[in-house]
This record gives sequence, C-alpha cells and structure tokens, in this order.
Amino acid sequence: MVTSETGTDTIAAISTPPSRGGIGIVRLSGPQAVSIASQLVSLRQPLEHARARLADVLDADGTATSRIDEALVTFFASPRSYTGEDIVEIATHGSPVVLELLLRRALDLGARLAEPGEFTQRAFLAGRIDLTQAEAVRDLIDAQTLTQARQAASQMGGALSRRVAPVKQSLMELIAMLEAGIDFAEDDIDVTPQREIARRIDALTPPLAALEASFARGRIVHDGLSLAIVGRPNVGKSSLFNRLAERDRAIVTATPGTTRDTVTERISLGGIPLELVDTAGLRENAQTSIDEAEHLGMRRSREALADAALVLVVLDASQPLQDEERGLIAAVAGRPALAVMNKCDLEAAGPPMTEIGGIPALSTSALTGEGIPALRERIVALATGGAVPESGVLTNFRQHQTISTALSALADSANANASSVPHEMILLDLYRALWALDSLTGQTTSDDILNLIFSTFCIGK
Repeated sequence: MVTSETGTDTIAAISTPPSRGGIGIVRLSGPQAVSIASQLVSLRQPLEHARARLADVLDADGTATSRIDEALVTFFASPRSYTGEDIVEIATHGSPVVLELLLRRALDLGARLAEPGEFTQRAFLAGRIDLTQAEAVRDLIDAQTLTQARQAASQMGGALSRRVAPVKQSLMELIAMLEAGIDFAEDDIDVTPQREIARRIDALTPPLAALEASFARGRIVHDGLSLAIVGRPNVGKSSLFNRLAERDRAIVTATPGTTRDTVTERISLGGIPLELVDTAGLRENAQTSIDEAEHLGMRRSREALADAALVLVVLDASQPLQDEERGLIAAVAGRPALAVMNKCDLEAAGPPMTEIGGIPALSTSALTGEGIPALRERIVALATGGAVPESGVLTNFRQHQTISTALSALADSANANASSVPHEMILLDLYRALWALDSLTGQTTSDDILNLIFSTFCIGK
C-alpha cells in the first residue's frame, strides 16, 4: 500500500464487480477528480455536491459527438465526502468494455489506479472514520448473512468506538491526575492517595473485561463455524443434514454406507454462518466387510471430526447404544457437542434422554421434522456459548489483542500501586493501556498494520 502519496494524487478504480451487470461505477478521488471526470463525460448540468447529473460517456477521442453511453455522475465535495477529498462517481450501464474505457482514459489523464482499500484508507487518514469502522466496511462487503451485515453496520456506525470511549476518558483523567501530582509536587498539589488510584483502576477493568468477552460471539458471527455430523451408518446423518440445510443436498437411501465422502453445505442458523459436514458412517467392527472407498470415507470422517468446531453425534433411538458409539461419545467429551437421538418417531424408540456419556442429548426425527427446531436452537446456543447479541463487539483478533493488552497493563498498574511503587512507574503501565486503546481505533497503529488491514479490501473500496 502506497501511503506517501495518499491525499496528494487522484486515484481511480472500477468499484463494481468485474462482470456484466445492470450498472457499473467508476470512482475517482483526489484534487483532480472533477477535472478528469469532466473530460470523460459530457455533463448536461454543472456538478453540485451530492446531486446526480445526467451525462454522455465520451469515446476515446473525447469529443462531444462520440457518445457511447449515458451515465449518472455524482459529485461529493471535500471535506464532506467519504474520503474527505473531492469524489466523482460515474455510473453507466454495466458493460465491462465501457467501464474499462473510462478507467483507462482516467489514468491517461493523470489519475493513478487505486490500490486495494485505498478509498477507505483515505477516509481513515482524513479522520472521517476510525480503524474499527474501516474494518467494518470490509466486513459489510464480505457479509454472507443478515446478522453479519447488521453487526458490520453497527460497527460502521461507531458502536465499538463509543463503547471504549468512556473507559479511555477515565483512563486519561487518571493519567492526568498522576502527572499533575508529579509535575507540581512542590506547589501544594496533593499526591493522589493509593486507595484512590486503586479505586479508579478497578473501575476501568469491568467494562474492558466485558468487551473482551464479547469476542466469543463477535468472532463466531464474523467467521462462522464448522459442524460435523458423525455416527454409525444408517442412523440418519444425511437425512438430518438435509433437514438442517433445508434441501436434499445429500443422497439418502436405506443401504448402509451410501455416503462415501464428506458433503458440505453453508447455512445460517440464528445468524451464525455454519458449514455443515455430512460424513461417511463409522463402523469399527466390520473392517473385512467394507471396500476401499468406504475405508477412505471413514478416514475423511475422522478428519472432519477432528477439525470441526461443533459435533453432532447421531444415534438411532430405536436401537441400543453400540460400543463404537460409546467410544465416539467419549472421544468428543469436553468439546462442544450434542448427541442426537434420531428416529424418535419409531415405535421401538426409547424414552427421550437429556444427556449421554456427559454430553447433552435431544430427540429428533429427520423423517417427520420432530425436534428439528429445538436442534437448531441448541446448535446456536452451543456455537455462541449462550452469549446474547450486543452492539459494539470485538470481531477480529487484532481488536481482541488490543483489549487484552489494555487489561494486562491495567493489572500491572494495579499490582504496582498495591506495592507502593512510585507514580512514575505506575504511569508507564497506564500509558501502555492507553496506547492499546488508541491502537484499537487506529490513533497509534503502525503503517505496517494499516497496510496489512487495507490490503485485504477489494479494489475500488
């Protein structure tokens, strides 16, 4: 990411996906945005801030008689634009040929091709948004569920920054108090009592600890999880898989061993993105009666079981628990797992059970749909650990690390204060906590970190 030129030159990019569509947009930002755009199109009215104007797209010769398309041109004047600079957006019919022509002509006229995320980086550097809001822009573009989009929209609105702001303000007040006591110790300003310092540090910790805990749900909503459906052959794994996916994705027959390979499907439960993995049946006591393909399928089933964040162990409610099933349940003990007593609609099915081998259990019928809504709820609760939705949450490891660092620094300052360490040393820890909170929003974040973050954006955003 080139940062030395940011804010001094004009950048251009196609801001819509690289394919045919109803509309395509070329975006320019910088001091020459208006002058370059005026040579790309023939405006029917003068540009005005936040107003769309009809225009004719000019061919490569740039003459008014060489019209090849119509366009809507929108101008956003500095500093009231997304980037804080002059921005011009040219919306044409979504022909890749026309968009490419506009972009090439813009580059010939003095613009530079924007790098990934450079428009949003300029918005950040101009103070229009902070770093958590910039990350939320990327998250909104990448959102695959409505819950992900809502979480990103909340972050874009500054929810996380607002949640941190009171803590940061209190921390700065404590730092100022200690600094004043040091700087003016000879001017009748009382040194802050040890008890008061402890009280103020203790007050800072709970809101940051609660914010750190929000990462458990925020990360899951952001990244999603994988869920493996495992069990013996013919217990209804694929039927259950199809029920959760709400379509016939996996082949279902009465013949054991129909599923020979893992089958995956992306779904959303309670706004949580899940990758369902249907696996081949595991049967350890019939090694001589299965072919090589089923052997390979079982090996991939064990790999999926090892890799999955969540596990559904499917059992046949109409049959006694088998030895291999007991071993499978024991293998997932201590992991986020559910035992699903399938085929509860059969007459031979035993009574409902709430726990098997130390893991929670519930009854379902993939055939009739009985228990499926409850299963969906239990999966969501298992995925989130019961955490409730909230605004202003941590969604990535960078954010989580900054809050963890701040909490560690506050703990060190509390210990130093309890040991009657001089205030100058306590301040070192308090400043470390403040630096961590500043880095969350990007006030003290290094250029290397900024470049890494914005390089993950698409070009044109």
